[in-house]
Amino acid sequence: MKSLLSVCAVICIAFLSATAQVSSHAPASPSVALPSVSDKPIAKVNRAVLTERDLVREMYSIFPYARVHGGFPKNQEAQIRKGALDMIVFEELVYQEAQRRKIVVAPATITSGLKSYQKEFHSEAEYKAFLKNECNGSAQVLRDRIKRSLMIDRLLNSEVETKSAISDAELRAYYAKNADRFKVEEAFAIQTISILPPQKARPAAMSDLKKRADDAYSEAKNTKTYEQFGLLAEKFSDDDFRVNMGDHKSVSGTQLPPMVLKALLGMKPGQVSPVIPIENAYTIVRLNAHRPAGKQSLQQARAKLVPELSKIKKQQLRSAFSNKLKSEAKVEVL
Repeated sequence: MKSLLSVCAVICIAFLSATAQVSSHAPASPSVALPSVSDKPIAKVNRAVLTERDLVREMYSIFPYARVHGGFPKNQEAQIRKGALDMIVFEELVYQEAQRRKIVVAPATITSGLKSYQKEFHSEAEYKAFLKNECNGSAQVLRDRIKRSLMIDRLLNSEVETKSAISDAELRAYYAKNADRFKVEEAFAIQTISILPPQKARPAAMSDLKKRADDAYSEAKNTKTYEQFGLLAEKFSDDDFRVNMGDHKSVSGTQLPPMVLKALLGMKPGQVSPVIPIENAYTIVRLNAHRPAGKQSLQQARAKLVPELSKIKKQQLRSAFSNKLKSEAKVEVL
């Protein structure tokens, strides 16, 4: 079984490879206490220099478990480091483009962001310690970082978020092109009472099994509700579903024994089958609902499909925007 640490690492790597929305441009979390790192340059984006401190801060941002596990998993640290470097290069490219476009953030908006950020600290002393360690003791440095974050957010919103909305035409086109995805199998919502033989059952025991099944049916056939049948399942049934009132939820017709499927096809919701023999056992089935084979409508698929397609489109837009910015910039890894 994978450890929590490795599972979290896999999630973070998947996050990076999917080019999800970055958050590293925001100031470091108050809870982040970075290890002792240098300000050694590690990359240049045009004339801007990115440092080891910037990189490590981003690594901790995308893999916060490193703080409680004594560092990054050795077999994934290089991958996390590469992903973090891609992140900070991308955010610097976006920031420079935001400057070029002269994106303006009102001083009042920056002040509001600063006040909200300060509320995350538990005390004034903690806030001052953060300023000393991360902002050279300057509140103006933090204010500038918040302004930078807001500028990046605004540009990404206009280039990625806003454009990622899925139109009705796009939705209909995807639905038509991927018709097989929306096929719906025939399914039955059922409850059962199953009478099972004991291991190494003798002939006399098998005869008793049929009597138990008949006794259960004599009561089950008179039930009118889900609850009434469920209580009998708890009383008579030998299978594991008895603890859930015999409820199997929705079962595909292809997963049902042929004799059970045949019985269900002749029933209406609310009806109870006679005793059905299945090899050396017996079952009684209550049909709660029958969903014929068909196709999910576009309206039914919409709620799940729209955010899914929007996420894919967002990743594509972000990747295209990143490639465009890189093609117009000089990026050096030192």
